[in-house]
Amino acid sequence: MKVDEIFTFGDKFYKMKTDLYQHHDYYGVDELLTEEHKLIRDSVRAWVKKDLSPIIEDYAQKSEFPKQIIPGLAEIGAFGPYIPEEYGGQGLDQISYGIIMQELERCDSGVRSCASVQSSLVMYPIWKYGSEQQKKKFLPKLASGEFIGCFGLTEPDHGSNPGGMLTNFKDMGDHYLLNGAKLWITNSPIADVAVVWAKNEEGRVHGLLVEKGMEGFTAPEIHDKWSLRASITGELVFDNVKVPKENLLPGRSGLGAPLSCLDSARYGIAWGVIGAALDCYDSALRYSKERIQFDVPIASFQLTQKKLAEMITEITKAQLLTWRLGVLRNEGKATSAQISMAKRNNVDMALKIAREARQIHGGMGITGEYPIMRHMMNLESVITYEGTHDVHLLITGLDITGLSAFRNDGK
Repeated sequence: MKVDEIFTFGDKFYKMKTDLYQHHDYYGVDELLTEEHKLIRDSVRAWVKKDLSPIIEDYAQKSEFPKQIIPGLAEIGAFGPYIPEEYGGQGLDQISYGIIMQELERCDSGVRSCASVQSSLVMYPIWKYGSEQQKKKFLPKLASGEFIGCFGLTEPDHGSNPGGMLTNFKDMGDHYLLNGAKLWITNSPIADVAVVWAKNEEGRVHGLLVEKGMEGFTAPEIHDKWSLRASITGELVFDNVKVPKENLLPGRSGLGAPLSCLDSARYGIAWGVIGAALDCYDSALRYSKERIQFDVPIASFQLTQKKLAEMITEITKAQLLTWRLGVLRNEGKATSAQISMAKRNNVDMALKIAREARQIHGGMGITGEYPIMRHMMNLESVITYEGTHDVHLLITGLDITGLSAFRNDGK
């Protein structure tokens, strides 16, 4: 990026930067996309370059979420793009959803997190498991950005083992009484509605729609993050919260319900991180041609070319993997294990590319003049959330062997 102009925020001055990103498609994967897919990509990319890229670095430096982008995210269809039009969505296919996530994360993982949580972890469960009344009440406002949502599954002591959750609710006759806490929740401090997963008195997991303003419900923000700094993250705390019975998701119960939502979110991540990898590659390629050492561009050095060649190779493999996964999602054939493989592979790929791109940029790679370190720090979170790198490996192991490595007590 290059400095283009100065803008003010309060009494401070910030640099706006021009987004110089160029598209990279080494294997002609674009030919596998429809004209609609490419039109969606181009429109989202244009919005990102105009309204998001120029400000993202400064908001990351301030560790602040740019709330003013919410209407723009809604306008480009980033909130629930595959939700039917009758509920405010655009009725797009799964590849379209992936493309949107890729273009957003090409700018910043935190912005993609905001959109993918809204889409896959809030709108998706309401659409799939909600009552007609719940769909009509919440989905149009979530699609338009009038409402922001969050998803409460992870707890302070239960991450990779969500079945051990302690958050619970009791039937009090005319309402449910909810108690417990959730941690590491994207969007929670600004959310109007939280999809909260909790156990009933029989230990069965259900989804509850907890709305802002309910007595006993608080969502404090988590500060001092080194990663996802342009995303807002917090807790969900429930102290005898009275939840109306009509706010229970009636369509499905059990741990499989939230895990199915995570499938959708992980699919979006598999696409999204390719965007981060492409941005790092694009910046490294351009920098290597401009940076002169020993009287020649460093792009002429063998070791630099090795890094760049390996980057585009791994990006290409990930592009083909996610395209095929998108086809399977469209056909209703993609398995949870297949989604896990793509999420794990692509995040690992993107993180390695960010680290190699930082090397090519040398000392400049740690500055905000380039996006590399911001992507690298963001991806350190993405490789952990919605299923850690190692847990996804064991999911593949279980799928190919039929033997679970998650427990050692024979259960």
